[in-house]
Amino acid sequence: MKTETLTEAQRAAIRRVLEDPVFELIPLKNVLDQAEFLPAGATVSITASPAKTLEDTLDLAEELQRLGFVTIPHLSARMTRDRAHLESVMERIAHLGIDRAFVVGGDAEFTGEFYDAESLLDAMAEIGHAIGEIGIGSYPEGHHVFDDATAMAALHAKQRYATSLTTQMCFDGDAITDWLKMIRAEGIEMPAYLGIPGVAERLRLMKIAARIGVGQSARFLAHNKRLIRTFVQPGGYSADELLEDMADTLAAGWANIVGVHIYTFNQVDTTERWRREYLAAL
Repeated sequence: MKTETLTEAQRAAIRRVLEDPVFELIPLKNVLDQAEFLPAGATVSITASPAKTLEDTLDLAEELQRLGFVTIPHLSARMTRDRAHLESVMERIAHLGIDRAFVVGGDAEFTGEFYDAESLLDAMAEIGHAIGEIGIGSYPEGHHVFDDATAMAALHAKQRYATSLTTQMCFDGDAITDWLKMIRAEGIEMPAYLGIPGVAERLRLMKIAARIGVGQSARFLAHNKRLIRTFVQPGGYSADELLEDMADTLAAGWANIVGVHIYTFNQVDTTERWRREYLAAL
């Protein structure tokens, strides 16, 4: 940490986004054990893993709601078989009283009716729903499939439906700041959540990568080599440096960063310990 060099305004900006984060969990075997380390009433984003089903995501959302958490299930276009499947998913979301969702294209093979997040959002709007907040993903360092122009066009198209965007993990604060300046200049006004990694140990990361699925793991590793190199350094990784590098951006009104989205990799115990200790140091 280098908190001693921060101004009070910078400290306040970091505290603001860290005090009530979104914690991302993956529906794996250890998830409920790790959920015990979440703060009471925390907001939890639940991924849609290609090795699982959307029903698994909603099952976990239901269980976490029962435990008092606010849940944001991920809805993956490529894991949605067809319109009838989407309708059943939307009916269950309504039954559970869930009013937040995160819509992604997803990394599953394209075998159904919906190719990307935009097509799923279009269908959701046609069906009708009571979801008040819809988040979408964004890519400060570029998307591994789409070029920058295509990614920007997609943001414009999805802005009709979405209420916020979350950045994919990136370790370059300047790159994120430059990207935010660019999208704001292009008319993307949605509030942003800064995606940051939790405290992930090497063994846990490798286990989770394997359990997500062989094909998915291969794609993850192929397109996130810098991320992997950062994570596997001795002692793991924490996001102090990134947050401190971005302190001025976090404080800037033009950036409209409303919080952080912590990719915990189901390592909530060490991630939450880091967050509390870091907040105390600020």
